[in-house]
Amino acid sequence: MNFAQPGWLALLILLPILGVGAVLAARMRRQQWAAFVAPRLRESLLKRGSSLPRWLALFLLLTACAALIIALARPRGDAGTRTEKTLGRNIMIALDISKSMRVSDVKPDRLTQAKIVIYELMEAMPNERIGFLGFAGNPHVYAPLTIDHSAVRETIEQVDETWAPLGGSDLAAAVHLATETLKKTGQKNNALVILSDGEKHDGDLDAMITEAERSGVYIIAIGVGTEDGGFVPNSDFPNGQMIDRSGQTVISRLQSDVLRKLAEGTKGRFTIAGSGMDVPGMVKSVVQGLDAFEMEGRERRISIEFYQWLVFPAILFLAVSIVAGTRWKGIRAAILLAGGFLTINHAQAGDASDAKAALAGQHYEQARDAYHKLAGESKFRETQARFRLGEAAAAYRAGDFRGARTAFSQSLLSSDPVVQAGGHTGIGNSLFQLGWKSLSGDAYPSAPQAVPDLARFDTIVKEALAKLRESEFPEEVEAGYVKFESLATNWADAVRHYDSTLALLPSDRAAHKNRELTLTYLKRLAELLDQEKQDTEQSMPQPQPGEGQPQKGEGEPKEGEEGEDGTKPPGEKGDGEKAPKDGKGDDGEKKDDGQKGKDKDKDKDKKDGDQDGENPNESPQERAHRILKENADLEKGPLTPGRREFRDAEKDW
Repeated sequence: MNFAQPGWLALLILLPILGVGAVLAARMRRQQWAAFVAPRLRESLLKRGSSLPRWLALFLLLTACAALIIALARPRGDAGTRTEKTLGRNIMIALDISKSMRVSDVKPDRLTQAKIVIYELMEAMPNERIGFLGFAGNPHVYAPLTIDHSAVRETIEQVDETWAPLGGSDLAAAVHLATETLKKTGQKNNALVILSDGEKHDGDLDAMITEAERSGVYIIAIGVGTEDGGFVPNSDFPNGQMIDRSGQTVISRLQSDVLRKLAEGTKGRFTIAGSGMDVPGMVKSVVQGLDAFEMEGRERRISIEFYQWLVFPAILFLAVSIVAGTRWKGIRAAILLAGGFLTINHAQAGDASDAKAALAGQHYEQARDAYHKLAGESKFRETQARFRLGEAAAAYRAGDFRGARTAFSQSLLSSDPVVQAGGHTGIGNSLFQLGWKSLSGDAYPSAPQAVPDLARFDTIVKEALAKLRESEFPEEVEAGYVKFESLATNWADAVRHYDSTLALLPSDRAAHKNRELTLTYLKRLAELLDQEKQDTEQSMPQPQPGEGQPQKGEGEPKEGEEGEDGTKPPGEKGDGEKAPKDGKGDDGEKKDDGQKGKDKDKDKDKKDGDQDGENPNESPQERAHRILKENADLEKGPLTPGRREFRDAEKDW
């Protein structure tokens, strides 16, 4: 037998000290009474009781403390070792570690986001055998296929772009090495997960796809980055950005065509990290279709814990010690008072338990009402805020997003940062659901297989805009664009609440993921409304030359013709005469001064409206588009004249 935490045994030294101290204290107390009372009066003045209960209580107390100390040291026995056996599959993860993966078009950069995706994959599939391969100009297996995910994670945490001896992105070589490694396992079906920005590759990719498909390797390609791209950082250059041989700053973009080709060529899947897709769920659905096999894991030492054999006697000795050392005079009032408090706490605990049971049993409306009642009856702000959080969760699951938003807002009164973070996240989720429901009519699905992609979102928005174009009533059109304005406002506020959550709990992955999803939809909505505005302007009839001019009446001479008296109309060229220029007449004064004055007044009114942030003459569609532009978290602006896309063949990033 040994102890898992033997340091606790040092507390046993205190027990003899406490025992000796109690004996000395009792002896000193007797001496004090002997000095205070004369011997002949002691029998009549002092009523001596038996000291046995007190010494028994002390002995039992010390024994209970000794048992608890030994239990804290966790005594255990060795029962040998056991080798774990699990059913799993082979998954090789290939990570692009070229220099372009340090581009910060996604936060904080592409390589860090790719590592986060890998960590989520390993957590979602704990029983799979995972290996790790890094590639740039050439590939290398840094972690062989193993069930020990902690070892793979340690390797991934340390890897960066400096591990690649040769620059570039040779996807074909990475696919070839991963395929050969998976073939050596002897399994018919295996999975290869590639995380890359899809920059220009070298090698015969078609031949590698054919080889992977023939070997039963399903490729899951995950793109990292954005189509806008960003500068490739390099500390060796003066401005910290890589410059090509022609002296131009290098910009790297996400090239999804190559990754999509890899996935479709092997009947795999393709997605972009941060696009709202549940990447671990997608990979898990592909891997579950592969053949599983039994494999041996790590050897674990089997230990038998004995602490539970000491806890129960310690509790029993402690209770007997309290009873033996208690003076029972006046104990009845204390028992009644304690019983009253227990009754009150039991009643409140019972109501909270009922509300929690209703929430767990999916009786959301009943749980919402129960938590609402508990929050109203509570006199403590902290307890009330926690009950409001439960009420909000029940209302959210019941589909009452407006009620959930109100309850989540009331939970922010808590001083606990965890409760505050839950309130901010709940408000953000409720606002997102309100916006989505106003657009599609249904709540945003929670099942991974039912999550809509950007193509489905485009379809929903375009259908709503098409209905507005076909409407014959201006009131319906205005109401439709007001709906888009409310949608943009809700999603922008949701992003702000997610930011508040991350300020309180930076490690909250759910808030980070929901924030990225909301920003993706918000940015895409701005693009679709901008496109709709351009299409509307192009479809409007353009004024033809001569339109808006006053029509000539009958009998008036046409342009280039003479009148009845042989004269030409004013303003036309005659013999030796020229038409006045710049709108001036014969007297040299400009015309339409009144009209130009009106135009100046309109321009002044327009500037005043722009300074206030609102233009009273703008349409609801323009207002919705402006709000989207103001709240969009665009990570990059338009390209400056000094930026160019580098596509030379000698690239090494």
